[in-house]
Amino acid sequence: MAFRRNLKRKSSEEDGDSFAFPLDELNQDLLEKILSWLPTSTFLRLTSVSKKWKSAATSPAFHIACSQITSRDPWFYMVDSSSLSSPFVYDSSEMNWKKFLTYPSNFLEKNQKNDSNFLPVAASGGLLCFHNSEKGEFVIFNPVTSTCRKLPLVDYCNTLCAIGMISTQESYKLFLVFGEFPNLSFRVYNSVTNLWEESAIMSRKFSSCPAAESYSTDEEDDDDGRMLYFLGKCGNVIATEIQKTPCKQYSSIITKNGCTGQEILYFLNSNGKVVVCNFAEKYFFEYPRLLPLSHEYSIDLVECVGELLVVVLSEFLETASLRVWKFDEKSWIWNQVLAMPAAISHEFYGKKVDINCTGGDGEKMFVCISNAAGESCRYFLCNLVGNEWTELPACSVDGYNRKFSCAFSFQPRIEASV
Repeated sequence: MAFRRNLKRKSSEEDGDSFAFPLDELNQDLLEKILSWLPTSTFLRLTSVSKKWKSAATSPAFHIACSQITSRDPWFYMVDSSSLSSPFVYDSSEMNWKKFLTYPSNFLEKNQKNDSNFLPVAASGGLLCFHNSEKGEFVIFNPVTSTCRKLPLVDYCNTLCAIGMISTQESYKLFLVFGEFPNLSFRVYNSVTNLWEESAIMSRKFSSCPAAESYSTDEEDDDDGRMLYFLGKCGNVIATEIQKTPCKQYSSIITKNGCTGQEILYFLNSNGKVVVCNFAEKYFFEYPRLLPLSHEYSIDLVECVGELLVVVLSEFLETASLRVWKFDEKSWIWNQVLAMPAAISHEFYGKKVDINCTGGDGEKMFVCISNAAGESCRYFLCNLVGNEWTELPACSVDGYNRKFSCAFSFQPRIEASV
C-alpha cells in the first residue's frame, strides 16, 4: 500500500510540474517578447521579480519587441493649475491615478516661486514636449523612463502661434508656427539631424470649394489682430479673443494626409477660427467660424484616427451643452458627430467653466472641465465609437483632491527615445 501511495504522490507531482510555466527558464529573447506584451505599468511593477526581468528594461532587443506593439492604452499627463512639482497621470488601462514621474535633476529649472519655468505644450507617441518661454528652450521628455533631451536653441523672432509634435518609432518632429496673423511662418526640428530647418513663409489660401463661395467673407475684417468686445447676457464685458490656459496657449493638432502623407497642423487663432497649415506646400487657410462672435463658449481641438474634431461647450436657452464637431470640406460646413448627455452638461450651466481636451488611442477622448478660479475640476473619458461618457474619480492625495487644468495624452512607451 505504501508503495502505491508513493507512486500516486509522484504522479501528482509530475502532473503539477507539467502545468507549471517556468518563465525564468525561457531564453532571454523569448522572455522579452512575452514581457513586451504586458501593460507598461504592470511590467514596471514586475521588474522587481528577478534580475533577469529587470535587465529587460534596458535591453535593445526588448525595446525592439515593444516597438512592434502598434498601440498602447493612453496615459493622460495632468497639468496642475498651480504647480508642476507633483506630476500625476491617469492610466486608462488600469483606470487609476498614478504619481510616479521623476524629472531629471537638470530638467526643471526653478524660478523664484520654486516652480518650473518649463510647461508641457505638446505630446506625440510616447513623448512630451516642454517649453520655457523665458529662454525660448524646448525639452523632449519620456515620462516613463525620465529621459530627456534639450533641443538646440531656436530663434523665431515673432509671436509664437502654435507648437505641434509628431513622432514615429524612430524619430520625431517639432513644428513651430509664428508671426502676426495673417503673416505666418514656420520652423521644423528633426530629431534625425538634431537641427532646426530654416524658417519658411506660408501664403494665405482661400478655398476653391464651390460650397465655400456662399460662405460670407464679411467677417474677415475681425481677423486683423484687433480684439472686439461685446456685452454678455449677464451684463459682463466679454472679449472675443480666445483665452487659453498657459499650457494650451500654443496647442495644436497634427495629422497626416492619407493620400499624400503631408503633415497638416490645426490650431485656433485668437478669434476662434481653426487655422489649417500645410507645411509641404507652405500655405494656410481657415475654416468658417463654428459659432458667432457674440456667442459665449469654450472650445478645444482633438485628434481622432487622423482626423480633426472640435469640442465646444456653450450655453443656449437656459442650458449648457457639450458637442463634438467635424468639418466637411466637400460641403464646407461643420457637422455634429456626438454630444455629452444633456443630464451631465446641464450641470455646467452658468458656472463659467473652461474645457481642455485631448485625444487618446483613436477611440478615447479626455475632457477636463474647470472654472477659472480653480474651485472645481471634473474629468470625463469619452468612448468616441459608442458616445459613452464616464466621469473619472477625483485624484485624492492625503484626503485632498488635486485640481488639474488640462491634460496631454501619450502612450507609455519604454522604447520611445528622445
